[in-house]
Amino acid sequence: MMQSRTRVIWRFVDGVPGHDNQSAGLIAALRDRAAIEVYAPARAARLPALLYWAAGRYPPGADLPAPDLIIGAGHATHLSLLAARRARGGRCVVLMKPSLPCRWFDLNLIPEHDAVPDCASVVTTRGVLNRIRPAPVKDRALGLFLIGGPSRHYDWQDEHMMDQVRSVVSHFPNHRWELTTSRRTPPGWLAYLRQHLEPGLLRRLSLHDWRELEPDWLVQRLPLADSAWVSEDSVSMVYEALTAGAAVGLLDVPAKGRNRVSTGTRNLLQNEQVVRYADWLAGKKLAPMREPLDEAGRCAEVILQRWSGDN
Repeated sequence: MMQSRTRVIWRFVDGVPGHDNQSAGLIAALRDRAAIEVYAPARAARLPALLYWAAGRYPPGADLPAPDLIIGAGHATHLSLLAARRARGGRCVVLMKPSLPCRWFDLNLIPEHDAVPDCASVVTTRGVLNRIRPAPVKDRALGLFLIGGPSRHYDWQDEHMMDQVRSVVSHFPNHRWELTTSRRTPPGWLAYLRQHLEPGLLRRLSLHDWRELEPDWLVQRLPLADSAWVSEDSVSMVYEALTAGAAVGLLDVPAKGRNRVSTGTRNLLQNEQVVRYADWLAGKKLAPMREPLDEAGRCAEVILQRWSGDN
């Protein structure tokens, strides 16, 4: 239901695409449900933000309307959120687990795999929020590969990942496939694929270097895909694929032990929302969720209901 009064939102960003994507997804969901005006005051560095907080002013937003909501994702935004609220009022909404005590913020939207603190202002989310929207019609012959890379939680093996891609593409001879890397993908891996995959497979598999794609490529292509195979180290892309309404398979990546990312993956497997590559090889079929995830929409509803008296 569209809310009546126009709400003013100050959005703080830190320039990290994954963080900015989360706040953009929440704001898009709020815009679907309420009249809003969004402003993006400059984020202050740590020391200036502390000084602004102490002085009770926030010069980067001095000429802006007073905010109803102040939204930010990423540790670098936290002090600016608090300084802006002290200077101009409004409610602070922080995305992801904050580095500061959660009680300092009015609302904390924290993924359930992030060791959520016991705090009255916390709402847990299934994965991180994102900008993905399901498409009304899917291309049943289109599949995507979303590839992550090594991290402190996961190792990487070029050949092992390539063998999984080869197996999936070979199994679906009538499908067209698109594969995109991401920031953590080893830079030489696409060249490795071009060198070692069979020409017939490469004719049905478009390879994309993330650095050469338009910023909205994934937002536009993923909702169209019937299925998406995501390397299991990339929990944010797994949840983007589920939000898009795709049938999701997990490509195996060697884990360095039990960690918060693998714990989140296990929950999805137990709920049969994704299928591990080894289980698919054994005959288990991929299937989409009955209803795509819409965590950005759910969180927008929480915000509007929680502060409905602010109308």
